Formats: sequence, structure tokens, C-alpha cells
Amino acid sequence: MAKKKHNELFVNKTYKLTREAAPLAFMLSSKHTKRKPLLYFDDKEGVNKPLRYARNQKTPFEADQDGNAILEPIIFEDGFLFVRKENQVLQKFLHYHPENGATFIEVNHENDASAELEIINYEVDALIAARQMDITRAEQIARVGLGTSTDKMTSAEVKRDILVYARNNPKEFLDLLNDPMLDLQAKVDSFFRGSLLSWKNSKDVYFNTKTNKKKMLTVPFGESRDYIVASFLQSDEGIEALKMLENMAESLAEA
Repeated sequence: MAKKKHNELFVNKTYKLTREAAPLAFMLSSKHTKRKPLLYFDDKEGVNKPLRYARNQKTPFEADQDGNAILEPIIFEDGFLFVRKENQVLQKFLHYHPENGATFIEVNHENDASAELEIINYEVDALIAARQMDITRAEQIARVGLGTSTDKMTSAEVKRDILVYARNNPKEFLDLLNDPMLDLQAKVDSFFRGSLLSWKNSKDVYFNTKTNKKKMLTVPFGESRDYIVASFLQSDEGIEALKMLENMAESLAEA
């Protein structure tokens, strides 16, 4: 005996425009025209089906509707559209609408709550990590993540900036904190501050030791200087240069 299908659950649904600044009223295209095609590609039949919303029909596909279709506008008010469960043809029409996911989306409170909870957790974790961070690590984050020169900043100023950074960009902050390149980028910054490397023409990096004034590399437009140099120094070509710079920085620190 074939199993009975579970009854489909019909529920009220709410849709919202994806744009941040929604107009007071927005009219969604409700029928297929040459000027504004509304087509749904049916994978089973391999054809494009024209869509049309008619409140007295049982289907959103124009070819399956009768000749007494009653058309009416679909209007989002203040960015939202509420559709009762009794209006299945409109819910189906919106489901198949080619602008679903672009111009508008269905409001899913459970998913929205989960996404919001994830953001809050990121923020809490980031703030805890920032508060517990020692000043040396905080200065590294400030230099690499914020591009801040910490030489003339007090410890309180550095910690404040790090907490603000963690609060406003929690995921970015945590990703940076766990990035193995962080220490190397911080080291590169110290090479520049110690004048072991020099920065010319806002694009070229040169060695600046007593015996080596050669050009190291050119930083591509829009890229981070310290990241590009760090990437080079961990390559097979740059590993010897890294060892040399580390030894020279250590000698300067001991002097």
C-alpha cells in the first residue's frame, strides 16, 4: 500500500524588499510582457513558462489560467508585503518570480534569529578576546588591522581602539586574530619602523641595510604593503631575506 502524503502546511507569509531604504510603496511586476519578461524555467518540461498573478486563478502560470483572469497589483508598503495562507496563488507566484532573492525575499524569522544570534556571539567573543589581549598583541592588531601607528599612542588609547574595532567588526577581528600571517605582518611593520626596509613611491619596497639597497618588490595597487611583503618573505625566494632581517632587528634591539 502506498504511503499517504503528508498534508502540505499552509501558513501566512511575509516578504520584504532587499534594499535598505525601502519606498513607501513599491509595485512588483505581476505579469509577463515583452518589456518586462516574467518567466520560470521548468526543469521537468524544459520550457520557460510565463508568469501572471490573477487572484481568481489556481496557478501562477499564464498558460494554465482560464480566460476570466482578474489581475491586481502587488504592492509592498514600507518595504513589506503580507500574504495570507488562503492566497496560495500569490505565494506561489512570488516563489517562482525571477526577482525573488534579488528585489525581495521571504521573511524567515527563525533564520533571521539564528543569523542575529551568530552576529551577537561573534561580537561577544571578539570583545572578550580584545579585553584579555596583552598590549603587545593589541599593538600588532592595531598596526595590521587598523593601519595605525602606535608609536605615540598610550596603552589605554591602543586598547580602546582595539575594543572599538572588535565591537564594530567582530568577525573580521576574530579572523585576523587567528590568521597565522598576523605575526609575520607585525614583524614586517617593525622592519619598516626600524628602517631595515624602505617604502618608496607608495608602491616599491627596498632593502635598507648597509650592504643591501636593492629593490625587493612592487606592491600591486590596492593591496596591503605589509601583507604582500610578508607573503614574499615566507616564500622560498624570500625566506633567506627574512632570516637576515630578523637577525639584524635582533641586533638593533640589543644595541
